[in-house]
Amino acid sequence: MVTTDKLMFLLSDVLSQPMPAWAIAAALLILIAGILFIYSRRTHRAVAPASIESETTAWHGMSAEQVLQELASIQSEGLSQTEAAERLKRYGPNKLAEKPPKPAWLLLLSQFKSFLIVVLIAAALLAAAIGNVKDGAVILVVVIINALLGFYQEFQAEQSLAALKKMLALYAEVRRDGYNRDLPIEQLVPGDIVILDAGDKIPADGRIIAAHALEVDESSLTGESIPVAKQTQTLPQQSPLADRNNMVYMNNAVTHGRAEMVVTATGMDTEIGRLAGLLAQAEDGETPLQIQLDSLGKRLALIALVVIIGLFMSSLWRGEPLIETAFTAIALAVAAIPEGLPAVVTVTLALGMHRLARQRAIVKRLAAVETLGCTTVICTDKTGTLTVNQMTARSVFYQGRNYHISGEGYDLAGAISAGSGDNGNLSDLLLPLALCNNSHLHDGQVVGDPMEGALLVLAAKGGIDKNEALAQLPRLAELPFDAEHKFMATFHRDGDHVKVFVKGAPEVILNRCTAILDTEGKPAPLHKDKPLAVNKAMASTGLRILAVAERTVPADQFAADHDLFQYMAELTFVALIGLMDPPRPEARDAIGLCRLAGVEVKMITGDQKVTANAIARELGLTGDVVEGRELADMEDEALAGRINNIAVFARTAPEQKVRIVNALKTAGHIVAMTGDGVNDTPALKSADIGIAMGITGTDVAKEAATMVLTDDNFATIVKAVKEGRGIYDNMIKFIRFQLSTNVGAILAVASAPLLGLPVPFTAVQLLWINIIMDGPPAMALGVDPPRPGSMSEPPRDPKARILSWRRLGNLFTYGLTMAVGTLAVLYYDRQNGQAERAATLAFTTFVLFQAFNVFNARAERVTAFNRHFFSNRMLWLAISSVVLLQILAVHWPPAQAVFHTTALTPTDWFIAVGVASSVLVLEELRKLLQSIGKWLKHRM
Repeated sequence: MVTTDKLMFLLSDVLSQPMPAWAIAAALLILIAGILFIYSRRTHRAVAPASIESETTAWHGMSAEQVLQELASIQSEGLSQTEAAERLKRYGPNKLAEKPPKPAWLLLLSQFKSFLIVVLIAAALLAAAIGNVKDGAVILVVVIINALLGFYQEFQAEQSLAALKKMLALYAEVRRDGYNRDLPIEQLVPGDIVILDAGDKIPADGRIIAAHALEVDESSLTGESIPVAKQTQTLPQQSPLADRNNMVYMNNAVTHGRAEMVVTATGMDTEIGRLAGLLAQAEDGETPLQIQLDSLGKRLALIALVVIIGLFMSSLWRGEPLIETAFTAIALAVAAIPEGLPAVVTVTLALGMHRLARQRAIVKRLAAVETLGCTTVICTDKTGTLTVNQMTARSVFYQGRNYHISGEGYDLAGAISAGSGDNGNLSDLLLPLALCNNSHLHDGQVVGDPMEGALLVLAAKGGIDKNEALAQLPRLAELPFDAEHKFMATFHRDGDHVKVFVKGAPEVILNRCTAILDTEGKPAPLHKDKPLAVNKAMASTGLRILAVAERTVPADQFAADHDLFQYMAELTFVALIGLMDPPRPEARDAIGLCRLAGVEVKMITGDQKVTANAIARELGLTGDVVEGRELADMEDEALAGRINNIAVFARTAPEQKVRIVNALKTAGHIVAMTGDGVNDTPALKSADIGIAMGITGTDVAKEAATMVLTDDNFATIVKAVKEGRGIYDNMIKFIRFQLSTNVGAILAVASAPLLGLPVPFTAVQLLWINIIMDGPPAMALGVDPPRPGSMSEPPRDPKARILSWRRLGNLFTYGLTMAVGTLAVLYYDRQNGQAERAATLAFTTFVLFQAFNVFNARAERVTAFNRHFFSNRMLWLAISSVVLLQILAVHWPPAQAVFHTTALTPTDWFIAVGVASSVLVLEELRKLLQSIGKWLKHRM
């Protein structure tokens, strides 16, 4: 029995022993590094600006001449190169400020903040302090390798995001010294004259000084989905941002017309720059997996601490030497802590990230991939995500007949067909579509207005080429589209006549028509009832309707320099064209897969209710359709109570997206939200995972999001959900595999002294088991493809514990089987007087237990011997490699010296394999009996 005096003597003896100087130095270095890490995190956050606010000049309230005078610029000359260079020094480059990248040393140091890693470092220092330098060094090497691996993967993730930024437009047409030239947008300064054409991205904020039929898509800033007509007139100084139609703003796009602007603000002084500054302090929350792994690590450490203290005190109580007791405690610490867990989690998430990158999704934070695995709702924009973002003519009413148009987007494949199969003469329909048109097709894309692009594609499907048609009927004049008169007209020479082609709003066009083309293509008296009824029927299906009309004027009665509106009467009505942005075919399948997986999809759009409802029906979305004005009238509690039944939010304002996200969270959902505009950033930040569009998305949206889609495709989100579920499954496999090993090691090490046996493993042998054995197979488990049935199950509860009581029971059973088998062979060989060989046999048996137990971890509920048994070649390679490494550890003399082993006979290997296979055989018997029980219960 150990008395109090004896215990105090032992403790004083330990304290009086000098600790190696290098161990003290290492401990001090770790302490200093920890302080630096905490300090650097605080200072890193402190430098982020809270917001960027400055006094702004009301440029929209000045005339174009006043603005040019204020900025000391000349419209016809622009700035001189010398003046531009001086202003560039004064104002800085024209780009948005970014968060400073985390320094490499800080990124590396952050790999050591894991609780499990800290405990491992403490175990290494303790081993070195009591003289076991070799074991301490091995543990530290493992920790350093894990840190380098995590550093590399996070660095690669940042590099992938940096590569994405290269997709942005980089040049603008600028007038300098009287000449137009293409310059990098970063070189723009206030006072520069910029020339804008259809399709251009606006490179900075500016006042319009000349415009011709200019329309700008400002949806990324204001949320308005319809292009805004722009002009040069002075506006009241109190005009709100959305009404400043003589200004253009950075990152918006010109959809129609041509203009010149003088730059009024660049970089962070732009409207988009001020909004970007508001996001600088945003903190990223932890994912459900990170929270659970942190909790799991602490619980495991607590269990290990209790076991170690109990074993330490019992050993002292029995009078065993202090050094031997300390070695046993270190061995238990190594056995209890799953030191491979951080490395495998990092690698598994990184592999998932790379797979997603190949599927056109870039993840900014590795652990965020897992969040998608428990997503219960995906809130997605319509345009470009669920739809192809390419207007398409779908239906035509012409000569009293309805025509259907096949094909989607700007692909020329497709045809125009009538129900009877006889299309008749389509030239009177197609010529106006091609000629009354200011857009053109280039490499499968439309330069100009999307709706005009759809009309060009429709004409091309009927065999009409715009350039050829213009050569035959050259344009003489044009009445550009205006929001006031709601139509566009072009005038073309046709021999001794002038052809007038008009397109616009159906009601407006019909009011200017007196005739209509009959079934034979001849003008007949117009009765508006029929076309108006057709217009209403087409609009009810969600189509946007354009009317087309024409007129022939004698050439000697036409004057291009006179009032062209005089010819906008006595028109002949030609056709109604129904257009829409069609759903992506893959989006329909992806939504069906979401439904099967228990993931709700909610469409949020600025479109009209009828259009949104029509698209939703085509996509298979079922549920209520709510408009933004209805949403505004709902209290938050009422919205949360109704949110599950709503499938479509139409005419939704950007700020309402945050309300939708919060209502879904209140209802208990894990929410993924897509967005592309500056106005979407609050919702992207509020969601559990924000998803930005890589093609149409703004820099600010990409900064706020956790994941960026490089193809703006909803189907990619669903692939990410499947990947997230697969990653979680693979990590559960590893955790079950790793922890059953740890339980077995703890039971074996803790039980051996109580049974009168020596501790079966040294600390180095336990590291070999946990890193060499658990490492390669666990990494291979991380590349298991998602289970075939993973998307036919409901999302997992993010609050559900990784280790349920049922799982804990299974793990304890596996661990107990391993401990009993290991101690049995240890006892058997020691009875034969071969202590060293007995220890080697016990060590080898425990390693082989893992080779069989990996199949238990891989198949939790079904037999391991299924059709996917051989599907993971990496797993079989890993198991084969580990067995070969174990043979080297047992039979290679240098390895024998490190691992304290001796050679085994073939009979010993046969015994080890037979005993180790029991963990798989017993589990398969349990599953078989469980299946028989379920079958009998079903039959009864």
